Amino acid sequence: MAYIDFLSVLHKSTKRDYLARVNDPDYPKAKAAELAKKWDHDYWDGDRRINYGGYKYMPGRWEKVAKAMADHYGIKPGDRILDVGCGKGFMLHDFTLVVPGVEVYGIDISTYAITNAKDEVRDRLQVGSATSLPWPDKHFDLVYSLNTLHNLHCYDLDKSLREIERVGRKNKYICVESYRNETEKANLLYWQVTCEAFNTPEEWDWWFRQTGYTGDHSFIYFE
Repeated sequence: MAYIDFLSVLHKSTKRDYLARVNDPDYPKAKAAELAKKWDHDYWDGDRRINYGGYKYMPGRWEKVAKAMADHYGIKPGDRILDVGCGKGFMLHDFTLVVPGVEVYGIDISTYAITNAKDEVRDRLQVGSATSLPWPDKHFDLVYSLNTLHNLHCYDLDKSLREIERVGRKNKYICVESYRNETEKANLLYWQVTCEAFNTPEEWDWWFRQTGYTGDHSFIYFE
């Protein structure tokens, strides 16, 4: 298991006003979180003060991440890839551009996301939970989950980590939110609307050991 950072370049490209997010008069944090946790239109394509503010496909944005992962893990045509928490499938679509002939699959709790997914991969995506992945053991050459598992309560987090380990062969990668100090903790609390697992890196390492997760990982910090 190694720490490999594929995502911070995207995360750091977004400017955030933490106090404005938590003190917004129209969408105070509790209201924004209540709307976001329905995983429906408001979460993906509603007001930016709730979450994404319009989760649209941007050519090239995810392609560089997909290429870095494909190069690192040696992904080749015919390999099977699973995205746990795939959203609208943008990352999976870009994997097909980087490695033509790769087989991509995705699962997400949001019916809205799957319904509004990228046309080219929609038929390979399904609504479902990370706690019960409907595939056999060691089915995928790469299983990854980006900015998803921190949204789970501890009992579901435990199941999901074990499921990712079960359906993957060798290559597995997880990126989750974390914090290293009180400033990052406060910023995370201010900015997030769906997070349930508020863990330091040391606590995340404990979760990985507890569940037998052997893949790679990285953390998103709100600096």
